[in-house]
Amino acid sequence: MSESDENEIKPKKKRGFEVPHVYIILFVLIIIAAAATYFVPTGEYERAEVDGQEVVVDGSYSATEANPAGAFDIFQAVHVGMVDAAPIIFFIFIIGGAFGIFRATGALESGMNTVAHKMKGNEILLIPVLMTLFAIGGAIFGLAEETIPYIMIIVPLVVFLGYDSIMGAAIVLCGASAGFSAAFMNPFTVGVAQGIAELPIYSGFFTRLIFWAIFVAVAIVYVMIYARKIKKDPTKSIMYDEDKEKRKTLEEQERKHLTGRQMVIIGVLLATIITLGYGVVQHGWYITEIAALFLLMGVVMGLVSGMRINSIAENFVKGCQLMVLGALVVGFAYGIQAVLSEGNIIDTILYSMSNAVSILPASLTAIGMFIVQSLINFIVPSGSGQAALTMPIMVPLSDLVGVARQTAVLAFQFGDGISNIVTPTSGYFMAGLAAAGISWVKWIRWVWPLILIQYALGAVFITIAHLFIF
Repeated sequence: MSESDENEIKPKKKRGFEVPHVYIILFVLIIIAAAATYFVPTGEYERAEVDGQEVVVDGSYSATEANPAGAFDIFQAVHVGMVDAAPIIFFIFIIGGAFGIFRATGALESGMNTVAHKMKGNEILLIPVLMTLFAIGGAIFGLAEETIPYIMIIVPLVVFLGYDSIMGAAIVLCGASAGFSAAFMNPFTVGVAQGIAELPIYSGFFTRLIFWAIFVAVAIVYVMIYARKIKKDPTKSIMYDEDKEKRKTLEEQERKHLTGRQMVIIGVLLATIITLGYGVVQHGWYITEIAALFLLMGVVMGLVSGMRINSIAENFVKGCQLMVLGALVVGFAYGIQAVLSEGNIIDTILYSMSNAVSILPASLTAIGMFIVQSLINFIVPSGSGQAALTMPIMVPLSDLVGVARQTAVLAFQFGDGISNIVTPTSGYFMAGLAAAGISWVKWIRWVWPLILIQYALGAVFITIAHLFIF
C-alpha cells in the first residue's frame, strides 16, 4: 500500500467544539448590525442642545433615506471603530505599560506575599471591603474605564491568595457595576437623566441609597459564595487550568519580602490610587488625566527601583503587549455602534420600542421602560449617551401614562447599568476581561445567575417605586 493510500484511510481526528475568539464574536455582531440596516426602516430624531448636552427632540422622528451597509463597509467598520475608540484604546495601552514597569520591579509579588501573611485565615474579608469601595465609586463618580488598573492589581492578588481570576475580576466589575446600576448620585447617569427630566439633581437620594445597599449586598453575597466554594476545592473554578500558570509564577515569588525600594514603590502605587480618586471626584478627571497619572506612576516606580532608562521603556512596551487583545476589543465594539449609527437605524429602534411601551397597561408601563432601556443599552452602552437618547422620549411618555419621572429615571438607571458587565459592546468591560485573562464565554457562564437576580431586583424596585414611592 502506498503512503498516499495510508493517508487516505487513516481516520481523521475529530475536533471538539472550539469557543469562538472574542474578535470573531464581535465581528459577527458587526455583520448582524450591517444586515439589520437592510431590514430595519431608517429614520432619525432631531437633536437640540440642552445645558451643553445634545438630546433628541421628542415627537420629531421622521423617516430618512435608506443607507444600508455594503459588504466592504463591514470591514471598514473595524477601522472606524478603532478611530472612534482611540482615546480609550490608548488609555488601555498606557495603563498596561505603566503596570508592565510596576511588575518588573517585583514589588507586586512581594507586596502580595506580605498581604497574604497579614490576612492569613481572613482573606475572604477582602471581598466585602473592596466590593463596597468599588460600589461607592460606581455610585458617586461612575467607575467604568477606571476599573482596568484595579483589575490588574486585584486579579493576581486573589489568585495568589488561593482564589481565581474570576473572583478577582468580579470584585472590581461586579462591585463597580452594582454601585453604578443602583447609583444614588452618579453625575453621568442620575445627574444627566434628572437634568433632562427637569427634576432636582439627586432628588430621591434616600430611596436610591436603600436600593443601592440591597443591590450591592446581593452582589457581595454572590461573589462570597463562589469564593468559599473554590477555596474549599480549587478544581471547581472555571478558570482552574488557565490560572495554573499564574499561580505557579506567583508562588515562585512567595518567599520574597518587600525591600526598602519596593516599599517606596508600593507607597507610590497607593499615592496614585488616592490621587486618582481625588482627581475624578474634585476635578472631573477622565481618561486623559488618568492615563497621564499612571504613566507618571510607571516612570517614578522605574526610577525608584533603579532601572535604566532603556529598561523602563522596554518594560513599558512589554506591558503594552499584554494589553493588545483588550485594547483592540474596544475598537471592534465601537465598530458595531458605527454600523448602526451610519445606517440610521438606532433612532428607529428607539421609536419602535417607545411606541410598544405606550400601549402597555398603566401598571406595566414602568417595567416596559426598564425593558426598553435594557435593550437599548446593548447598542448604546454609554450611560450619558443613552440618557441623552432615551430620556427626552421617556419623560413625556411617563407623563402621558401616569408614571412618575423619578420612576422613569430609575428604570433608565437599572436598564443602563446591569448589562454593562455582560454585553460585548461594552468596551471597558471587554478590556477588563482581557486584562484579567478571562474569556467572555467563561465570564458569562459564571455571571449569568447574578445578572438574572439583578434584573429581577431592578424590576421589583421599579414596581415599588411606581406603586408606593414616586
